[in-house]
Parts: sequence; structure tokens; C-alpha cells
Amino acid sequence: MSECNSNSNQSAPENNKDNKDSGRPKLKILAFHGYRQNGAVFRGKIGSFRKTVSKYAQLVFISAPHRVMNEEGAGDEDGRSWWFNAEDNTFSGKCLGGPALGFEETLKLIEKTVEEHGPFDGFMGFSQGACLVGLLAAMQQKGYLPYTFKFTIFASGFRSGSLVHKGFYDEEITLPSLHVYGESDSIIPKEMSESLINLFINPVVAEHSGGHYVACSGSIKEAYLDFLHERYQDLLDTRVEGEKRKS
Repeated sequence: MSECNSNSNQSAPENNKDNKDSGRPKLKILAFHGYRQNGAVFRGKIGSFRKTVSKYAQLVFISAPHRVMNEEGAGDEDGRSWWFNAEDNTFSGKCLGGPALGFEETLKLIEKTVEEHGPFDGFMGFSQGACLVGLLAAMQQKGYLPYTFKFTIFASGFRSGSLVHKGFYDEEITLPSLHVYGESDSIIPKEMSESLINLFINPVVAEHSGGHYVACSGSIKEAYLDFLHERYQDLLDTRVEGEKRKS
């Protein structure tokens, strides 16, 4: 059985080395991996996404605090989870009514990461990481977080079925959001993603024909660029206003 509060192997956040300093500001995005991944694995899997958004954004990847115990025959990858929703310390997005073991440790890790490496303009997540970002957006809407972020990007997102999380979903979320999901996703079916989308007042939605991965081609690529262009303009406008106040 894995230790829910074990984070002894937690590594520091990793900046996206593809984002060289070009002398202009960039959006800073904290990226949350899926279940059984970690920050380094997730970074490696989304090379196309990183390349696409590098014009506008710098990505920072962190690993969840809880180690997933490998089943027989599994690889040696350091699989991680943001929380577990079954008593045997496993997680399934389709599990309804379960606990959220280790969620408090995850909240503490994120708070520490924001303190040490933030502030962050946006949060981006895939699968369980996207579920987490949805919870954080709902918590920010209610004023529960000690930090703030300005937008969210979801890939294969969904609502948490954990009982302790249900109360977070009782009001609409005003945060700008982009939701990307696969029509053929069998792990997180599109109905689950749509349930999360319905929480947001003005969501931007992009559907692709594939399955459970971070898509980044064709119209999906354009959706990322359009969404981040708007957020980038907001960043520049804010900086201009700040300079005007100083002068």
C-alpha cells in the first residue's frame, strides 16, 4: 500500500528549457500532469504543445506528491498521483462518491510552488491534472486560495467525483478557460469533459477526433494560439497600465 503523504522523492519544478528569454514578457503557466505520470514524463509527452505555446508562454512542470505503487509487470517510471479516490490508494476519473486521500498535501505543495516559483498567470492540466485545475479554479472563485491565477487550460478535463469536492461545484466560474478533449476518449469520455465545461461562464471549447492525450494539431493548435494570444494581450495591457501609474 502506498503512503498518501509520501513526497520524499518530490523534485523541484522544471522550467521549459525551450522558452529562451527573448527580452519580452511571457505568460507563466504551471502545468499539472495526469495520473501515473510525473512532471518530467508529462513535459516529454507534450513536445508539440510546448513548441506551439512557446511564443506566448513559459511552462513550469511539477510532480504530484504521492507515489503510485506499480502493479506487477509495470515499468520503472516514477508514477505520481495528485490524490487517490479509493481506499487501496488508486485513482479513477470514473469513480463517484469516493474519498480524496492526499488532496491536502497536494494543496500545500501547490501553495509552496507558487510562493517559490510564481506568481503564475495560468494553470494547465491533463486528465487528473485537469480535474485538479478545475478544482483550483472553483476554489479561487470562492476565495479559498492564498494565491491567484488568471486563466485555465484543460486537456481531457472532468469533475472530481470525490465526496469532499462536490461542494466546490455549486457556482459558476468566471475565469477564462480553454477546454480540449477527444471525441474517442474512452478513459475520460467527452460527457465527463462537458460536465466540467458547463461550470464555466464563457468557455472556449475545442474537440478533436482522437483519444486520451494532449492534442496539438490543426484546429486544436489554432485554438491554443488564439486563446493564449488574448491572454498575452491582457498581460501587455496590464503592464502598460502599471507603467502609466508609475509615471
